[in-house]
Amino acid sequence: MVSNIRVGIVGFGYAAQTFHVPFLRSLATTEAVEIRAVSSSDAAKVHQLLPDVEVLSDHHALCGHEDLDLVIITSPNDSHALLASCALAAGKHVLLEKPLTTNYADAVALQQLAAAQERLLVPFQNRRWDGDFLTVKKLVADGSLGKVHYVESHFDRFRPQPRDRWRENGGEGSGIFWDLGPHLLDQALQLFGQPSHLTATLRALRPAAKAVDYFKLQLHYADKEVVLCASPYMAAANPRFTLQGELATYLKSGLDPQEDALKSGMDPQASSFGIEAEALWGQLYFATEHQPVATLHGDYLGFYQQLLDAIRGQAPAPVPIADAVEVIRLLALSEESAASGCRVSCD
Repeated sequence: MVSNIRVGIVGFGYAAQTFHVPFLRSLATTEAVEIRAVSSSDAAKVHQLLPDVEVLSDHHALCGHEDLDLVIITSPNDSHALLASCALAAGKHVLLEKPLTTNYADAVALQQLAAAQERLLVPFQNRRWDGDFLTVKKLVADGSLGKVHYVESHFDRFRPQPRDRWRENGGEGSGIFWDLGPHLLDQALQLFGQPSHLTATLRALRPAAKAVDYFKLQLHYADKEVVLCASPYMAAANPRFTLQGELATYLKSGLDPQEDALKSGMDPQASSFGIEAEALWGQLYFATEHQPVATLHGDYLGFYQQLLDAIRGQAPAPVPIADAVEVIRLLALSEESAASGCRVSCD
């Protein structure tokens, strides 16, 4: 069993600095875990935040580094399959940013390699631990809404001008669909399972856009419709969740506060981390009245704690790899639907 978990990070952009380093540094104060190495073309930037780590210029060299137990891959989406394969082949556990891969065949191949190597391959579907989603999950499970028949899940932003970055510059795995689609789809599958059919619209709405910047994905079930959407033109509060059931309707706006807290430098183990202000709570509407619903405590830290326990053999992986492979399959089917303009079967 691994005791002290030695970590290497591939890439040192926004995802690494915001969603990974803060948790590893915080947990290092209470758990046996340490960041040993980072691969980046900017050693100075790495050392500003992590002055004692080894910096490599070659991502592949880090994946094969003999002094690591866990490799966290935060590089561009089209590099995920190759780098994860390299790390798994070298006997490392892998935490892989979403999307797992940019096509279904690569996702299946990675799943098989991880099994053959007897190593964890964990997709970073951290938004399972968003407070608003945990609240929605509870409302569905405890019957507060009655039987749910219609759902909308939005992750809209106000970004009318494209940015010069790999996520928006076109190419395989770029665009908002491969960025936010994995999160919204994963959440929908957690709530309701596989749909029977889906219909997708993928567009570049901004005049200067080089990649998809808008999507609407409709999941068709025998007894419900689920709409997943992201737009770059929402200047008001994001209409995050709408759930319509036979007993009540739940409306929730805004976004989970954990990302902003991390950007502000808050310690993930602080008592107020992941707690949403009461003024932002969602509302549960009945026929003649409505009431606020306290947003559950968001818990990205819980993902990381379970990941470390899983590496030590003390817990299951926080996100099963099979779940992420299914997400990739449905993302690929969505692209087929968008290209053909047709509803497609998910079987």
